[in-house]
Amino acid sequence: MPDDIQFTQRSPETTLPDPAPDALAALTAAMAEPPDQRRVAVSTVAARWPRYLDAWATLAELPGPDVDRYAFARVGYHRGLDALRGAGWRGSGYVRWAAPSNRGFLRSLDALRSAAEAIGEDEEATRCDLFLRQLDPSWRPS
Repeated sequence: MPDDIQFTQRSPETTLPDPAPDALAALTAAMAEPPDQRRVAVSTVAARWPRYLDAWATLAELPGPDVDRYAFARVGYHRGLDALRGAGWRGSGYVRWAAPSNRGFLRSLDALRSAAEAIGEDEEATRCDLFLRQLDPSWRPS
């Protein structure tokens, strides 16, 4: 084999589509509500746009019972996996934070890690942490 031939194999990188502008505007408005009204306002956004991952991630990040945060994060995570598959992801490769449209999924996965830890699901928290780092090796430390 000639010495000048180099083989490189890069992991594929998946970027999710941008959210609908009206969903983004609705979430921004919901987060502008007083703190005691945000959960209801963000829930309305998630109900109107159930595939909008940032809405699920936001619900999972808002203060509330750990089991509720866990449930919201799990919905965002599973909806995110569906969206990734729809965008061509085949179970491996990068899904980087640098792409703003990926952040709802990554935030949901990180919120799932946090909520799993809070309810004592340590194995799941560890799996989520590892998955985050596989998807984006530059992921910020937990």
